[in-house]
Amino acid sequence: MKQIISKISKSVIPSKTIENSKKQIAELAFNLVKKEIEKFTEVIGLEFGGSFAKGTWLSKDADVDIFIKFKKSTSEEKFEKISKKIGFESLKKYSPYIRCSEHPYVEAKIKNTKINVVPFYDVKIGEWKSAADRSPFHTKFMEKSLTSKMRNDVRILKTFFKSNKIYGAEIAKQGFSGYVSEVLILNFGSFENVIKSISGIKENQIIGKTSKKFGTSIVIIDPIDNNRNLAAAISDENLGKFILVSRAFKEKPTIGFFKDKKSLVSKKHWENLLVIKFNFKIRSPDIIWGQIKRATSSLSTQLELGGFEVLRSKPHTDQQKEVYLFFLLESTKISRLYPKNGPEYFREDSSKSFISKNIVNTELMWIGKNKKITSLEKRKHTEAVKFMIEFLKKNLRTDIPKGLQSDFKQGFKVSVGNKNLSKSIKEAASELISTDGTLLHFN
Repeated sequence: MKQIISKISKSVIPSKTIENSKKQIAELAFNLVKKEIEKFTEVIGLEFGGSFAKGTWLSKDADVDIFIKFKKSTSEEKFEKISKKIGFESLKKYSPYIRCSEHPYVEAKIKNTKINVVPFYDVKIGEWKSAADRSPFHTKFMEKSLTSKMRNDVRILKTFFKSNKIYGAEIAKQGFSGYVSEVLILNFGSFENVIKSISGIKENQIIGKTSKKFGTSIVIIDPIDNNRNLAAAISDENLGKFILVSRAFKEKPTIGFFKDKKSLVSKKHWENLLVIKFNFKIRSPDIIWGQIKRATSSLSTQLELGGFEVLRSKPHTDQQKEVYLFFLLESTKISRLYPKNGPEYFREDSSKSFISKNIVNTELMWIGKNKKITSLEKRKHTEAVKFMIEFLKKNLRTDIPKGLQSDFKQGFKVSVGNKNLSKSIKEAASELISTDGTLLHFN
């Protein structure tokens, strides 16, 4: 394992040329923002944050975070309004746009480097007013706590996450953030120790110190806020991938774990894929992803209630215009008849009520071996496409997030399979009919 780690370490540390280029871009952006903050008395400082400030950034996809410090007394309205003004005005040459977390912030690209202009309040530890208030403390803590070797091990861990498609804290991904990478290295001491520890991690295990109880599969405590569980933002699927790929790497370490591993697509299952497509009015990526994830979950429940077994589901958007909701079904066509189980005959009131409500329309009714009264019912829909079209026409207001209802009203399409899908959408959908690349490491 040590040989592989040593080899990767040489490739993840940015060269002096790349480092100097990144510093020039960062300084350019910093000075542009610095010029703008002088116009506002509510702003009392400016500083670098994130991986750039901590020296844990990767050569590719390295963002530069610039944090604007606001007086604690600034109202939330001014906090948002002024920070957006500063971001847009300072980066106006670089086509700035809004991103959203708890509070909106401005992002732009300078020579393929993302610049994030993020507001935060000048508060003491624990007196948080906004989600970004912890970030400067994270930066100072990691600058002080991480050794030079640890910083490089963070880079190796980030590369490991990226190669196995579980990196990124955004709502679309729900993976491991750069900060979580730093916290793991700090807790376990090295990349090798992280792999060994995660390979044998137990359910509900706590990484860090806290007296608070959390309900996630594992708990990762923020070292500057022991009431905050960083694992809350990580999906169980991505956690599972990390555990399994760590075990595989520990067992047989190869350079392949740091390269993209293609999933194994099973093309014969395309006909089990239900697809809902609609267009949306453009909005922040974080907002649209939150909405379509909730819609996917809600519609999965409705399909199940309609008798369709949902094996997997996922949303996809180009973040510009189109949304696709994918559902892998056990079958897109189901039986016309189904058994509806009622109460046990010992429950007098319940059994009487069940019989009275169902006896007129039932195909058959009987007492089962489980002592329950059973009614054989007829379904209205046996095809998933027809079921979903009718459901969406009648239930937009109750089962679709409010923010998506107007988009759905403009029109939607429901289909089965991949015939009408473009190449890029097929790639996105194929995840549902694939054996995950993470699992193929065990082959």
